[in-house]
Amino acid sequence: MKTLVIIPSRLSATRLPGKPLLKVNGLSIISHVYKKAEQANIGDVIVAAEDQEIVDDVKKNGGQAIITKNYHKTGTDRIYEALTKFDNSKIDLVMNLQGDEPLMNTNDIKRLNNRMIKSNSNLGTLASAISIKGLYKNENVVKVITEENLTNSNFPEAINFSRKIFDQNQKIYQHLGIYCYKKETLKKFVSFNQSANEIKYRLEQHRALENNIKINVALAETTPIGVDTEEDFLAIKKIMEYKLK
Repeated sequence: MKTLVIIPSRLSATRLPGKPLLKVNGLSIISHVYKKAEQANIGDVIVAAEDQEIVDDVKKNGGQAIITKNYHKTGTDRIYEALTKFDNSKIDLVMNLQGDEPLMNTNDIKRLNNRMIKSNSNLGTLASAISIKGLYKNENVVKVITEENLTNSNFPEAINFSRKIFDQNQKIYQHLGIYCYKKETLKKFVSFNQSANEIKYRLEQHRALENNIKINVALAETTPIGVDTEEDFLAIKKIMEYKLK
């Protein structure tokens, strides 16, 4: 099966405007993510951007990027537009990798891709164990509740996604910003209007679940920090600069 990795990106993030072009070790966040996706070596990689500055930056650093419309409500809607701009007749799976997770583990990207191929699932994602109790009530950290405990070999269905968890006696994991769709499933997903819960909780996973699109979850090796705030950026900068020493 042939996979295409598409990374949605825009400058107008509410909490940290301009974050895709913030630099660590002389390279922008978005170009770090692009290079991680390339290293996973599961298929071609494209950045789908709302802003010409992002496209220019990615191309300057040797990547592929295209401009998309600026009215998309979610990253998934953006990647679908990008998919339609290419000859995608040979594409089977579309990986949606968030543009603000430069520490995403390449083995985890490969793991999700392999699980999708082996299980013939329509939509898959990754999650990791929660080691800090404070994360259950941290609304910046999305949680996923699964049917079964995650192991290194299973791929159970997600029951729900939430920003805040009150009942911790469930199978709860930290959700990572990565999805893999069958091409037909992605087309189906974007054909639905945003659901009430998607808007209320700011989680597009609800659009899938409420329209009977099952989401399977694989256990990730690591838990990368996403860049949502200035504090996140400084923490990631410190980690990435240390790795270069």
